[in-house]
Amino acid sequence: MTTQDKHTAHVTWFVDEAGDPTLFGKGGKVVAATDGCSRFFIAGKLECRDVQALTSDLDRLRSDLLSDPFFKDVPSLDPARKRTAVHFHAKDDPPEVRFLVYKLLAKHDLRFVAVVRDKLRLLDYAQQRRRIDPAYRYDPDGHELYDELTRHLFSRMHGLNHHKIVFAQRGHKPRTKAFVDAIEHDTIPEKSGLARPKPTEVLCSFPKDHAGLQAVDYYLWALQRFYERSEVRYLNFVWPQILEVLDLDLPQGASQFKQQSTVFNQEHPLTLESRAGVGKMDREI
Repeated sequence: MTTQDKHTAHVTWFVDEAGDPTLFGKGGKVVAATDGCSRFFIAGKLECRDVQALTSDLDRLRSDLLSDPFFKDVPSLDPARKRTAVHFHAKDDPPEVRFLVYKLLAKHDLRFVAVVRDKLRLLDYAQQRRRIDPAYRYDPDGHELYDELTRHLFSRMHGLNHHKIVFAQRGHKPRTKAFVDAIEHDTIPEKSGLARPKPTEVLCSFPKDHAGLQAVDYYLWALQRFYERSEVRYLNFVWPQILEVLDLDLPQGASQFKQQSTVFNQEHPLTLESRAGVGKMDREI
């Protein structure tokens, strides 16, 4: 494929999240980073240039699993439960299935980008703003937070005009217009002379209908395990396919970088040493 072909090829991005946006529970009690509530909120997009091949391989793997006697009595592979038997989901899939999915994904030309927010930093902001403006209320649905991370995700899209974006639907109603607005949000100064590319199609859907949404969930899960539980093996396995991880809340003194946010990539890998202050192995999420 020539350089020109790479710029004009049709690309599909699949977008999803990991963690939850919750900061407060009943009565305004802080629940962020407690058991059952994530400390980090992550949005990620997976670039795929051959959706048909990815779909065929994941469908074939699922069919093989369903016909394999070894998995006969595995609850998540019971079609009536509508879990692994219907679509892959890293949190619900058995370890043996998870291993096979990761091995399959490694064979495809996929590229992953993520943006991470530390909810404890977000909590500080919400509390300070509430003291300044008593009428302020943090959005419990997380739409404001999700849209912020979406703007960061798509701030480096220049030169790719032929693309489709599939968002995993959040809640009961699709927020397609909000996603389009976030994607087209102008974060680059006019003097740069760069025109923001327009997606050819933006839609909200469900993982069962898109193999790419099942795949991006696996990359997000690997990243979430690192941030929430200091578990590195999943992240290390998918790292060759990760373009960058934008960490918006790097602790002061956690790296040689002075700015609060930093980009982790192949030149500056994401490790327990380069990103101090992540969760502990006994963390329940």
